[in-house]
Amino acid sequence: MPRLALSDAAPELAEAELLVLPVAAGDRGPVAPPVTRAVLERLGADLQVLAAGPARLGGAVDDALLLPGYGRVAAGAVLLVGVGGDADRTPETLRRAASVAVAGAGDATTMATALHLAGVDGDAAGAPALAAVAEGTVLAAYRFQRHKTRPAPALGSATLLVGDASLPAAAAALRRAEAAAAATVLVRDLVNEPASAVDPATLAAEAVRLARRSGLRHRVLQAPALRRGRFGAVLAVGGGSAVAPRLVELRYRPDGARGHVALVGKGVTFDTGGLDLKRGGGMEGMKDDMAGAATVLGVMGALAGLGVRTAVTGILPLVENMPGGAAMRAGDVVRARNGVTVEVTNTDAEGRLILADGLALASEARPDAIVDLATLTGSAVVGLGPGCTAVLGNDQALTARVLAAAEEAGEAACPLPLLEDYRRFLDSDVADLVNSTDQPGDVIQAALFLREFVAGVPWVHLDIAGPATAKEARYYQPKGATGCMARTLLAFLEGFGGPR
Repeated sequence: MPRLALSDAAPELAEAELLVLPVAAGDRGPVAPPVTRAVLERLGADLQVLAAGPARLGGAVDDALLLPGYGRVAAGAVLLVGVGGDADRTPETLRRAASVAVAGAGDATTMATALHLAGVDGDAAGAPALAAVAEGTVLAAYRFQRHKTRPAPALGSATLLVGDASLPAAAAALRRAEAAAAATVLVRDLVNEPASAVDPATLAAEAVRLARRSGLRHRVLQAPALRRGRFGAVLAVGGGSAVAPRLVELRYRPDGARGHVALVGKGVTFDTGGLDLKRGGGMEGMKDDMAGAATVLGVMGALAGLGVRTAVTGILPLVENMPGGAAMRAGDVVRARNGVTVEVTNTDAEGRLILADGLALASEARPDAIVDLATLTGSAVVGLGPGCTAVLGNDQALTARVLAAAEEAGEAACPLPLLEDYRRFLDSDVADLVNSTDQPGDVIQAALFLREFVAGVPWVHLDIAGPATAKEARYYQPKGATGCMARTLLAFLEGFGGPR
């Protein structure tokens, strides 16, 4: 993760390998904001001439043009980056512009950027603009190279030029952006690790390390504590693995807490499908099936640094779904912590089972809200594509707050209905519920299943099966783990003031 810093130095005096400046899109061509105009005059460059050249710099996001510094500025080179039109500029526009700058930086290891000085909603140097550029820069610079013998050069530091803005106000915005970006980076690192490095035991140990660093209360349950605690679903799913299951509980309790939110994350560190073994390429990439738990972990680690005033409980049921000799079988009946019995009709629908135990535990404390995250269903990907989170819940106001936080974070999320008529598909002849059906609309049925375990507490379910990992890099989302919804949850928790 590159180091971020602030400077009130004039752009031409900023010492870095690369100086990044904004160019806006105007009705009659590109427009140089004041910070860019001053540097272009020093370079003896005419923006309109540059715009008419082969690079076709028009000021739209994705436009970029590299100029030599000619020894007239402290930086070795100047990169002009489009930030779109003034009326259309948003924090997400600037996040994307920052990622274009990182891509255009090549092998440069130091950068000074003034992209945020183009402003958002007419604010030339406001906190939202600065935070967006900081987030976009860090997230776009991410590289997972832990297992590379010869890692490629990466951006080491980025200085944000603040112009005439207040340094204390800018510093507060930068700290918030750094914390959100660091949480996302932690999630990406955990999800990108191979399952040989991240199993229920090692992920639980990582949770304990994070809790100690962040001042969180914590406990880790293993058998026989899981048996005493009636976590029958976690034990059943994890029974086929040589690595025993765990359940981790983390508690953040600030002084004068306003409200209480519980986060529950699916933590299947590898999913073979169990005895209903996945076929062909279906097992490829299943190391990411713990992305929900990793996201909760990343969020919990950032709360104290952000000064979040909401009490938060994080619950991580951690298992490997393996076809061992003690694996659960089709037709088995599992009793969850709240006493609800479930007939196992598909051992590859294991995520909702471990979430059932986690949600039941979360509901016992009667929090003001519960949010769960899970790479849960293929139907969410079919319905919404690979880059959008499915959002379902039992409380419209709470769902709306989560969706608003996603929009603030620039993360795609779409609400889906909890269709009551589909509840009948979950009826079992031998137990209270089945864990899977052969009916279409599994993303809704899975959410209806989970609702049985929240005991009426306001609850939102986030199905991140699509956006948890990406097959191609796009702007500040890299190929591989994305860390999606970590920034959304932090925005949601920062703005949570307790019950309605």
